[in-house]
Amino acid sequence: MRSFILLMFLTFSFASCSVAQYNYSSKDKKAIDLLKKGQESARTNTAQAIEYALKSIDRDPNFWEAHLFAGEMYEYQRKNSEAIKHYRDAIRINPTHSPSGATYFYLGSLEYATNDFENAKKTLNIYVQNRSADPKLVKAAYETMEACDKAIEALKNAETFEPVNLGPGVNTADPEYFPTITVDGKTLLFTRLIKDENVPGPIKKQEDFYVSNLTEYNAWGTAVAMPKNINTIRNEGAPTISADGRSLIFVACSMGDIKDYGENREGMGSCDMFITKLLGNKWTNPQNLPGKINTGSWESQPSLSADGKTMYFIRRVSARGMENDADVFVSTLQEDGNWSIATRLPNTINTPYPEESVLIHPDGKTLYFASRGHKGFGGLDLFVSRMDANGNWGPAENLGYPINTSADENSLLVSADGEIAFFASDRPGGFGDLDIYYFIMPERIRPVKTLYFDGLVYDVTTKKPVPGKFSLIDLKTGKEVIRSEADQITGAFTVSLPVNCEYALNVSYPGYNFYSQNFNMTIPDNQEVFHMDVPLVPISSPGTPVTLKNVFFDLNKATLRPESTVELNKLRDFLNANPTLKIEIAGHTDTRGDAVENQKLSDARAKSVMDFLIAQGIDAKRLTSKGFGESKPVISDEAIAKLTTEAAKEKAHQENRRTEYTVIK
Repeated sequence: MRSFILLMFLTFSFASCSVAQYNYSSKDKKAIDLLKKGQESARTNTAQAIEYALKSIDRDPNFWEAHLFAGEMYEYQRKNSEAIKHYRDAIRINPTHSPSGATYFYLGSLEYATNDFENAKKTLNIYVQNRSADPKLVKAAYETMEACDKAIEALKNAETFEPVNLGPGVNTADPEYFPTITVDGKTLLFTRLIKDENVPGPIKKQEDFYVSNLTEYNAWGTAVAMPKNINTIRNEGAPTISADGRSLIFVACSMGDIKDYGENREGMGSCDMFITKLLGNKWTNPQNLPGKINTGSWESQPSLSADGKTMYFIRRVSARGMENDADVFVSTLQEDGNWSIATRLPNTINTPYPEESVLIHPDGKTLYFASRGHKGFGGLDLFVSRMDANGNWGPAENLGYPINTSADENSLLVSADGEIAFFASDRPGGFGDLDIYYFIMPERIRPVKTLYFDGLVYDVTTKKPVPGKFSLIDLKTGKEVIRSEADQITGAFTVSLPVNCEYALNVSYPGYNFYSQNFNMTIPDNQEVFHMDVPLVPISSPGTPVTLKNVFFDLNKATLRPESTVELNKLRDFLNANPTLKIEIAGHTDTRGDAVENQKLSDARAKSVMDFLIAQGIDAKRLTSKGFGESKPVISDEAIAKLTTEAAKEKAHQENRRTEYTVIK
């Protein structure tokens, strides 16, 4: 709608100039001269043009041409209330001053933009009754009236919406936008448009990245610029940060006046996606994203999934016949580290009109995006689509009023737990231009709650950090949902955990026994974070048992349950990767029940694991099995007796019921 208005503004201004030269409604020559001076100033100085228009109106308050011109200038400055006043005055003085009734369209559009929905409907209804009205604007007017009806209905059931400014640590007089956040909610990265005298050309501005960290007082600290190998005199924008905060993918665009692109910034098109990684406390030089994801088209606004394997982004599509059409595309990370050829998302999400600012939530199943093509409240609205069990994207759901309004809404960021969202807005009361705000997400549009766990990977013998590789697998489906790795220098890691699933975690690194853990997230609670350190046992240190946390048996039986396959396949791969190893598989029970029966059960369970590995091609000569019954508990009966709840005691018994392997040669 705004593009229509700005286009017609230029057309109308020329019409005002040419017609008014001969048939001004005012007889005051001074008022006419002042209006002419304002029209001459309009191209270069709108503030001065308004000043002349207001002086002209002071001379002749019924000079409708001066009111109309003042309204145009105020609208151009986005001062909607002032523009509305002067458009209304022009219509009041001369209701038929425009044969096509265009002023009614401008006025109605602005009334809608200022949430005056009832008056907007009345004004636009007058416009569409005009037989000389522009057909394109008539179509737009009907769409706006429909949006008015939706907004009026939405107001009856409006939800609480109280955006909170992130404060001076993040926001300044410069525009801040496109926020992205780590899964732990502690590091915010965003784009800021700054003045830079080194930029060639008349517009001395460019986009850079800034980072703010959450302080112990739950406030955002003063944002600092990313290092110079990331921020350049070119534009860097629309970032997406990995769940652990150690990979950053962003967009850099070519600038014709700049021949030296700096640190590996040559792209394949006008705008490409680049990647940089944090090693210790230093960011690597950015590289063009490997593979076939970047093309000669315009790629922008990436959103990386929490598992690091899927990228959603916006690509401008010029062959579709729409001048500014842009759609949501998706690419996947291949085993060789390259990104696949991107595919367009289905029409439940994409329309013939522009889609923008896509966000895949850490749950991997909830997609937020902005669109001009889906039914909304006018302009650019925010929508959500959810993936079903078959991997199909559902219909786009408007986030509703008052999140969406008649203005443009964009750049939505939803926290991992789904409880709050961030967005950029130039609403009154900020620090300057666009500021970043947060608000409480309504329950109906929240994603699946996603927690996280963090910790350190280290050598159990030397205590030195190890850059272990993580694999998190949904035990129900057997599918890998997270792939990540610890920091190469510090061994630190952060991995996200969507709730309502049971996960098998494996951590591995060459030269070490693999580590396994089990997370049962079927029943969510108030916990926000798991902290877990991962001690890796060197293969060169035989005799240390390694617990297989994700090997499960039927009750009082030696029958392996299907979800055990994931872990045992990891053990198979580990043995294939280390062909000289010999291991002993041990079975253990808790101390409840008959000791003799427990011994038999542990023997049978250990043998079941050995038989599985043999069936998978592991040489039987490399394997032995042994049951220890209840003779080697991890937690003693005395310690269990001191526990205060039955749930805690049962968990202790579960720790004692375990399967282990030990490298014996």
